[in-house]
Parts: sequence; C-alpha cells; structure tokens
Amino acid sequence: MFSLFCFFLKNIVFGQISPGAEQLNKYIPLLEGKRVGVVTNHTGLVSGVHLVDTLITLGVDIKAIFCPEHGFRGIADAGEIIENSRDSITGIPIYSLYGSRKKPQKKDIANIDLFLFDLQDVGVRFYTYISTLHYIMEAAAETQKKVILLDRPNPNGFYIDGPVLDTACRSFVGMHPIPVVYGMTIGELGRMINGERWLDSRIACQLEVIPCLNYTHSSKYQLPVPPSPNLPNMAAVYLYPSLGFFEGTVVSAGRGTLYPFQIYGHPLYKNHPFVFTPIARPGAKSPKFKNVQCLGENLQNTSIAKGESTEITFFYLINAHENLDVPKFFNSYFRLLIGNETFQKQIEENVPMEEIRKSWTPLIDEFKTKRALYLLYP
Repeated sequence: MFSLFCFFLKNIVFGQISPGAEQLNKYIPLLEGKRVGVVTNHTGLVSGVHLVDTLITLGVDIKAIFCPEHGFRGIADAGEIIENSRDSITGIPIYSLYGSRKKPQKKDIANIDLFLFDLQDVGVRFYTYISTLHYIMEAAAETQKKVILLDRPNPNGFYIDGPVLDTACRSFVGMHPIPVVYGMTIGELGRMINGERWLDSRIACQLEVIPCLNYTHSSKYQLPVPPSPNLPNMAAVYLYPSLGFFEGTVVSAGRGTLYPFQIYGHPLYKNHPFVFTPIARPGAKSPKFKNVQCLGENLQNTSIAKGESTEITFFYLINAHENLDVPKFFNSYFRLLIGNETFQKQIEENVPMEEIRKSWTPLIDEFKTKRALYLLYP
C-alpha cells in the first residue's frame, strides 16, 4: 500500500490545484475496517483513475455505489430516470439517486458504515449534484452514519450572483436559500447545509471535508472531464448560469447540437443569422425543436464563455423575450430555476435589470455574511 501512496503522491505537481480525492493519505485511513458507500459518477477521478477502481486497488470494502442525475457513467439525459443496477466491472450494486427516490433508502444503506462523497459540482444552484449531497447528508444524519466529502474546485467559484432562493420555490433544482451562483465548493456548501440546519427537522450529519490543495476562490479551474453530457467544455460551464434559464422558456439552449449551453435560438427568432438544428444525440435524445431549424446566437467567443465575466448575463433572456412573438414565453419550470415568483413578472413588465438587481442586494449581502463562516479557501 505504501508504494501505491508514493505513486499517487508523485503524480501531484507542486503548486497545482489538487482535488480532495487526490489526498489519499488523508482519507484512506478513515476507511480502514469500514463498509463504504461511494457517492460518485464519472467525475470521481484520482490521477485519471476512477475513484471506485482506486479504492478497490487499495483494499477498501465498497458495499454500494450511489449515482446522481446522468447516472454512474454520466451519459444519461437531463431528467432521464436512472434505474438501479450493478457495475459491470466490479459487480457492486449501484443505487440511483435520480428518479422517484432521490434519497437513499434505509434498506440500501443498512450494510454500510459511512458515505464517501465525490462529485464535481459546477457552482450553480439548479445543477442537481448539490441536491444529491443534501439527501445523502440527510440519510446519513437519520441513520447516524458519517459523510466523508472529497472536495473539488468550483469552476464558477470566483463570483456570486443571482437572486437568493425563496423557499416557497424549493425543488430538486433549488433546495437552499442561496444565490444562483453561490461561490462555494461543494464541501463548503455541505458545511453550510449542516451549520444552517437546512436538513429535514433541522438535523445535522457527521461531515468531514477533505479539502483541495492550492485552490482559492479566485482560481480558474479547468475541469478534467465534462461534468455532464450537456456541459462538454469550459465555455458551456461558464455560460450555464446565464443560459440555463432558457430551460424554463420556449427557447432552445442548444441541447441536441454540438454546442449545448453555448448557443440559443428558436425557429421564429428573426434577425439572428446563426442557424442550428437540434437532433437526437447522446445525452439529448429528445431535445427541444428536434429536427427543426432554429435561428439564434452563437456565444462561444464571448467574454463570458472565456470565464471573464463576474455576473450572470440576463441580456440573452431579455432579448429573446422582447423579440420572440410567441403566446407563452415562460413555462412553469422557470420559477423553480430563478427561485422566486417575481422575476418573471418583472421581465414581462419591462422592469430595468438594474432595478431588479438592486432588489436582490440585501439577501445576497446576508448570504455573503453567512457564507464566510463556512469557507475553507481564501
């Protein structure tokens, strides 16, 4: 085992950002003699090797794997129901946490002593990996099991923006009273969930975070693998906080193309020369406007796509709303994505964006004060 530790440690380049999963010497001793349930997917890598394979090589007793939206291998469509299964390589049972059961059942965790959590988040409230964390922590608290969270950098962790969630709009795409872009790693947010007593019945779980090395909230972290099928590159990750709202409208955000969350459009969008046609693709089997030509905009070369913006850009949403002559622009999903009942009405009534932003300021300031208590990185 010592030689394996040396191998992994040797592959950590001094000064480079190193996720918690790379800090084997900090958490492998915590797993010795324990029956482990691993919460992960394709993003759980240790020096390019999957976390599950790494743990098995090191003799860790894995009793179950729990996977979030998009499945264990990260290839399922957004919203696609994932069934329980077994890993074809290891034979370990895989329990889906996306579908009718988003929290582990007591019978599924009866034979584990602790959870080991490793998912690459993108720092956006409606990205559901943080909701999976919530339910893991809740299940752990209810059964007196520990959660060891292997932290990973937040690629959108260098700014905070968007309205704080009104809990009247609470759903799986927004469970906590935090801004749309909240500027915390998933480990820091886990600490906040515990500290603010956001779990059911205000319970708290035994949580230990294995921090990243050399990460700060000003770091621009390049994800080593796409976190989900429709965030294929860093441009999509940076644009996602701005274009994700189109999921709650008639507008396509590019699912079913080679550029999801880097383009947007609609068949009736006039005076926009960029043309695209969504088709069935892996991770987008039934995209909006499948096989229908759309007109819109390509945002791949914008400053926001390059990670140079420090706020959500609502210009695209407002522009589409003003220029699309359709009977119903928003759908019921929009209020869950934005996290309140007022924003849609403000847009429909042409309230200036500057005025809308000012209305968010007090709650954002309050959030920032609370957030400071849970930060692990400068």
